[in-house]
Amino acid sequence: MVRWMFIFLALALISALLGFTGIAGAAASIAQVIFYLFLLSLIVSIVIVLLGRKNVNR
Repeated sequence: MVRWMFIFLALALISALLGFTGIAGAAASIAQVIFYLFLLSLIVSIVIVLLGRKNVNR
């Protein structure tokens, strides 16, 4: 699961670079949406990992 967190982080950063800097030009709005989707996926992955660790310690 930690591997997926790093994958989502990398994809979110790449999407942010393309969407918010204007490098992608016409596809900037699509890249911004993709950024938020990957950011949400990263947050969900972090929450799942943290909740999983709490259950293991019991």
